[in-house]
Amino acid sequence: MINTKSRRAQAALEFLMTYGWAILVVLVAVGALAYFGVLSPDKFLPAKCTLQSGIACLDHRATSATIQVVIQNSLGYDLSAITAKAENCGTSSSPATLTNGQKGTYTITCSAALTGSKYNGQFNVSYTITDTGLPHTNVGQITTRIE
Repeated sequence: MINTKSRRAQAALEFLMTYGWAILVVLVAVGALAYFGVLSPDKFLPAKCTLQSGIACLDHRATSATIQVVIQNSLGYDLSAITAKAENCGTSSSPATLTNGQKGTYTITCSAALTGSKYNGQFNVSYTITDTGLPHTNVGQITTRIE
């Protein structure tokens, strides 16, 4: 009777030890992947530039010193006095006018170097509709890697 219980206990203990070692090996492998940066969330960061409707953000790029954005006027009006501003950086007002459907590249210089591997900040485009003379501000967001 004692011999049967001893064999069952030994089988249960061997079962638990086998699975314990397997789980330990998996944890060490996941830890090594995380340590070497394979599981880094920065590598899966989606690059996006969004603005409110009417002005499209076609492309963007960030370096440690500048942010470049290509926008297109899709409002149906000609725009003047255009100023592009990025959070934690300066402003750019060249080109100052965009006709309907025209694209413009704005290079925004940052006074302090952008650090880290990504840039995530608010992006504003201020403009005046040429026909009416009324000023407007289009608020958006830029999320991208710093090259």
